[in-house]
Amino acid sequence: MKKIDWNRTDLIDETAEVVQHQTKQQKETLEHERGIHMEESQQNRVKITKVEVNATGEERISKKQGTYITLSIPTLTSEDRHGFEQMQESLIHYLHDLHKDVKITADSKILVIGLGNKTITPDAIGPYTIDAMHKKQSELDSSKFILYAPGVTGQTGFETSDYIHALAEKIKPALVIIVDALATSGSARLCRTIQLTDTGIHPGGGVGNHRKEISKEMLGVPVTAIGVPTVVEAPILIADAIDVAFRSIAAKIQERDKPSGKLSVTSWTPVNEEVDLTKVEPIFGQWATWPTEDRRQLFEEVFSTHPERLMVTPKEVDFWLSQYAFLLGEGLFKWLEEKQKAGN
Repeated sequence: MKKIDWNRTDLIDETAEVVQHQTKQQKETLEHERGIHMEESQQNRVKITKVEVNATGEERISKKQGTYITLSIPTLTSEDRHGFEQMQESLIHYLHDLHKDVKITADSKILVIGLGNKTITPDAIGPYTIDAMHKKQSELDSSKFILYAPGVTGQTGFETSDYIHALAEKIKPALVIIVDALATSGSARLCRTIQLTDTGIHPGGGVGNHRKEISKEMLGVPVTAIGVPTVVEAPILIADAIDVAFRSIAAKIQERDKPSGKLSVTSWTPVNEEVDLTKVEPIFGQWATWPTEDRRQLFEEVFSTHPERLMVTPKEVDFWLSQYAFLLGEGLFKWLEEKQKAGN
């Protein structure tokens, strides 16, 4: 089978180097040999992965040197109010962590950029957030942030980074915050994750449409990127769906021979516990026991030359993005208020 890079993602904790190093010994090896330090923790329901990449790590995994913080609630739903509240609390906490060395006073200007195309919903988290923050500022009758949604190159004909560079040159902000949609290589991460990084951003990188980067090196001021994964490639979604089907059928077969199985009335739902996939091998063949990564690789090869390479998003993505626009906007206002009160 021809090896294809199916792992198209903007999330650092989904890169192959990080995914393959989960034990304590592997993480120590990752840090020592690859220049990547990873810490995992949890706040309430929010799982946090903090990854620090040095110059060696940047060369190894093609991710810029700096700090990446991923916040995720695997069980989050679009109507989970408590989950969003906990996600916002963690967001504020790690905004403080990421900006502990950035001096911000009452007179400091903070430029917030909402990247994306407002007419394409999965790409609209940036403009949605800017709209939510405009509404908040009008209610407060203040101008804590300078807010701008520049559109995309396909709409304007100009590189988005050039607009932002000109704006930064004019207003001289103390900090630039970029909000954008991301791509994920795991369907379970769709709209359930926020990634923060102090490395800036390459717009369109996750979907193969690389534009000029927006970073501290380019603007001359600290740049923080905040992203929410809203799309996943169709071959990955297919492979994940088949994996769920295999696991569900194997669980049913295992349950059949148990006394409790006689009374079971459960529906065909995803199975979280470990199951013996050899139970479905007589039905589907040996490929049913392949690792998930190998099945993803198979579908990526099958669809690699297909004229319609599809990106998939949740059907209720508009509601998800409304929730995140409110979460990010409110979170940024609360963080700034706390930071200014604390006097940095």
